[in-house]
Amino acid sequence: MNMQQMLDFLAQLEQNNCRDWFLQHRSQYMQAKQCFEQLVAKLVCRLHRADSAIPLTPAKALTFKLMRDTRFSRDKSPYNPAFRAHIGPSGKQPIPVGYFLYLRPGGRSFLGGGLFADMLKGATSMVRDHIAAHGDDWQQIIAYPDFRRHFTVGGTALKNVPRGYDPGHPQAAYLKNKSWYIECPLTDSQLQSGSFLDDAVEIYLKMRPFHDFLNTALAGFVMPAR
Repeated sequence: MNMQQMLDFLAQLEQNNCRDWFLQHRSQYMQAKQCFEQLVAKLVCRLHRADSAIPLTPAKALTFKLMRDTRFSRDKSPYNPAFRAHIGPSGKQPIPVGYFLYLRPGGRSFLGGGLFADMLKGATSMVRDHIAAHGDDWQQIIAYPDFRRHFTVGGTALKNVPRGYDPGHPQAAYLKNKSWYIECPLTDSQLQSGSFLDDAVEIYLKMRPFHDFLNTALAGFVMPAR
């Protein structure tokens, strides 16, 4: 597993984001991709030992393609110059929520968790209902000092509390959300540290109360058919 090789390839891809360059450097891509899958495999093994909800899913099934869907985007760059993976109870599926890894050079990498998808209306309603009914539990999780030291809850949000929820609810700010996620930023030097794997797992495990709350809210959710 060569972290520098991954970062170097991604930096070059960002500077040469076109199909011709990518095809000319496909062997370099395959080497970097293999390194990333090795990294993900090591994280899966460690997380499986610490979190029984995480199965031993092959790394290749947990990673996302670099190719972008540009049909509805002004940015027609064909590739996303980042390596991404989601290590969850159902593999790459966003629900149940799991652990997200985003590698991009220049200090733009992060460890993530929670519900990133904001287009699943049923899931959004289930989480809102759970926050509305268990606001004290939610507050206890997000206000815990060790949680606040590492994370801030983000997400796509509406301007106002949606109809059907109390605008005066103590958690009204979070009832506006359509997604709820957390990120812990990583520098390039942290990625290349000899302790990165241990540090990453330690950070991921601090997300578990947050994940447990969301996954309890999302119990019974069925991903829509494509």
